[in-house]
Amino acid sequence: MKALKLGEALVKDSLITQKHLKLALERQVIFGGRLGTNIVELGIMTERDLLSFLSRHFKVPAVDVRQLSSVDDETISCLSRETAEKYQVVPFRKDRNRLYVAMMDPRSMTQVDELRFVTGFDIIPHAITELRLLYVLEKYYGIKRDLRYISVFGKEEEKEPTKDKTEEQLRKVKEEFADAKGKEEIIGLLLSHSGKIAKRTAVFIIKGDRATGWKSRGMNVDNAEMAVGQNSVFSDVIRRKSYYRGPLLKVTDNEPLISLLSGAPQDCLVFPIQIREKIIGLLYADNGNSSVLDAGLNFISTLITMASISFEIAILRRKILDL
Repeated sequence: MKALKLGEALVKDSLITQKHLKLALERQVIFGGRLGTNIVELGIMTERDLLSFLSRHFKVPAVDVRQLSSVDDETISCLSRETAEKYQVVPFRKDRNRLYVAMMDPRSMTQVDELRFVTGFDIIPHAITELRLLYVLEKYYGIKRDLRYISVFGKEEEKEPTKDKTEEQLRKVKEEFADAKGKEEIIGLLLSHSGKIAKRTAVFIIKGDRATGWKSRGMNVDNAEMAVGQNSVFSDVIRRKSYYRGPLLKVTDNEPLISLLSGAPQDCLVFPIQIREKIIGLLYADNGNSSVLDAGLNFISTLITMASISFEIAILRRKILDL
């Protein structure tokens, strides 16, 4: 199935918007991968929600990711490394003459028939996301993933915090931003919390066509000032009023930032900081020039929203005091 048809189905189900689809398709042209992968990397959908959609779209069961965590050697040996890589498929359960498999194209009867011939089993296909499939191909068959795909899951299948714990942590962060009294404190909170998922973070103030370093963690932006060139990553974020996630491209307009970072990171994140639709600054984050970011786009997006609201409150507070 062509990516656009999948995208149209996502829009029809109101899971993404036409704008989201356009962004994901543009990213797919640059970075490749399945449309769903780009949608998850952009933070538009979670991998879990995407998997649920794929199951409905392909009209096959979704693989239970818990079953993929400990597949026995006997089941894995039903498919050779070469076959698993060729068909992009991983077996996860064997039941007499049936072999349950997670595969990228579960509706491909040609692939199912060929797998049936190769293995001698009746093949029961299940839907899986590209991100999860590449993870388990590496785990069970040693087929290495590109670093790009590692960034979404972060560290190897760390246990996710419970919903209650996550909500409690987020509530405390919200209270901190609500109590922040001025811009210095707000930026300090933004850098502190974004620093939990990124080794290097910095805030740049935007004035006209110039970006000036304000505060940072894990890097030095003191006295850093650079032009926001037409083709720079900063100008792209300002123009679209949307964040950028990906490698810092080696183009002329990015050279001042590359020089500041002592190299071009293969994975970075730039988020706009807005007050009433006006971009006043940018949050930059990465894990160093040779590492990828852990998952956390939604968290940083929430931090940015809270910081923007806190800025507005601080401005109103000052106006009241000046009366």
